[in-house]
Amino acid sequence: MPISFLRRAIPLGATVVVSALLLSSCATPASDSESEGGELVWSIEGANLSAGHMDPQVSQLDVSGMVQRAVLDSLVFQEDDGSFVPWLAKDWKVSDDSTEYTFMLRDDVTFTDGEPFDAEAVKANFDRIVDPETESAQAASMLGADFYEGTEVVDEYTVKVSFTQPYAPFLQAASTPQLGFYSPAVLEESADQLKAGGPGITVGTGPYELTEYTPDQELVYTRNDDYAWGPHGEKAPKVETLRVEIQPEASVRTGVVQSGEADLASNIPPNLAGDLGDGITVDSIEYPGLPYSLYLNEKYGVFADEKVRQAFARGIDVDAAVEEIFFGQFPRAWSVLGSTTPGYDASLEGTWTFDQDAANALLDEAGWTERDSDGIRMKDGKRLSARWIAWTPVPDDRAALANAIQSDLKGIGFEVVREVLEPGAYNEQYGPKTFDLTDWGFSGVDPDFLRAHLHTDGFQNASQVTDPEIDTLLDQAVASSDQDERNGIYTQLQEWNAEYTAIVPLYSPSAITAVGERVSGLDYDLYGRPLFYDVSVG
Repeated sequence: MPISFLRRAIPLGATVVVSALLLSSCATPASDSESEGGELVWSIEGANLSAGHMDPQVSQLDVSGMVQRAVLDSLVFQEDDGSFVPWLAKDWKVSDDSTEYTFMLRDDVTFTDGEPFDAEAVKANFDRIVDPETESAQAASMLGADFYEGTEVVDEYTVKVSFTQPYAPFLQAASTPQLGFYSPAVLEESADQLKAGGPGITVGTGPYELTEYTPDQELVYTRNDDYAWGPHGEKAPKVETLRVEIQPEASVRTGVVQSGEADLASNIPPNLAGDLGDGITVDSIEYPGLPYSLYLNEKYGVFADEKVRQAFARGIDVDAAVEEIFFGQFPRAWSVLGSTTPGYDASLEGTWTFDQDAANALLDEAGWTERDSDGIRMKDGKRLSARWIAWTPVPDDRAALANAIQSDLKGIGFEVVREVLEPGAYNEQYGPKTFDLTDWGFSGVDPDFLRAHLHTDGFQNASQVTDPEIDTLLDQAVASSDQDERNGIYTQLQEWNAEYTAIVPLYSPSAITAVGERVSGLDYDLYGRPLFYDVSVG
């Protein structure tokens, strides 16, 4: 069985933004179609799509953009080498100070409800994203948030997007499904239904139209026969029906590919990727971004003490756990930027290794010198305990990693109590930050995603970092059009975190996809998400 491992290191002049998590039910057999037409069945984990995450302009879950890319096109497309090519915009100009982006649009694009794609459609979508009533966090941040000044309709097919200060990452953000486009008619009549999504609601200009949706079970996309504006000149896809089956269990996803009930399956765990049998190809793509990490809340509980945070990081045998649990397929992370992300600081590799003696010494210095009957450290009558909240569903490999972390930390007298919560219960604690630590990974090419995680006003600042110097560095980086200057700033931020320990990076994940032998012409974007423009089955 062939397995291909790809590490797409984006050139330093390139950039983008996105996020991660997933959920699901059952599959129908893939049809015996010819190469033109027919049906392709795609099994996915499914991450809470039915819990109001069908709208990439609002949702922070990667699965939202992954499945809705079939419907939502973007202004530009980012190539594997980090460069950009025209898509819905046939050309563009960026002002010298990076405060104005002017796009010349194609004049032959229509939404699947018949509405024209034009400058008014761009303005309607962008203004909707930044409208406070939309409650967009990630997409609004990608659109500049407070820097967004507005979108001006220059003429029918020319649109200018302006910012109050230089905003270097915008072209990259404009290539993502988060800044993709809905029909203006939908925005006017049904915008409040986009989170739930469905046929007649999730309407874009893409190569497919969402025609059926059964929450927690499946999505059915039907070919847009009028499509003729793909980023590489693609016309309507060869496959007529794209059936997306929502299946949370990894063993089920691998099983349906092996049996031929599905043509491909995403989010295959490393322990299952190497034993799928003949005729199955496994593609593994390490995507850029913020590695899967632990976020230590310094404004709540024991992590207010820097020595405790540092001891926590040094008390975990990350190398051993990652190697054993992920079978060597996911590299251990050393920085808040993954190794394929622009600006990655390789000098941090090996600088904070597992060291129980050092961890114990730090905790002694912090005053946690007594022990209770369970061996947990005590101070002023309180146990050294941290509460870790996790968002369900939790894959088996991450559950195993959590167990290893808890075991390692218990060895230095540090108790970690883990709570796996349903989304509603998780958000009840995440909102007011009434937890000690939480976890996630965040995919993105432009290191500006650190602004969301480390800036005082960052919408994903789970660590509750509040540092004017860090805010200034993040503000300088987003405003600079000099890539060398930006990389230098992100190096400072990576080195600061390695010492301060607001975030503890653990491993850099890959998107692992199992592909059946009926499939040909499959491609992927920079995050390892399938693209179906040229796919055929037979």
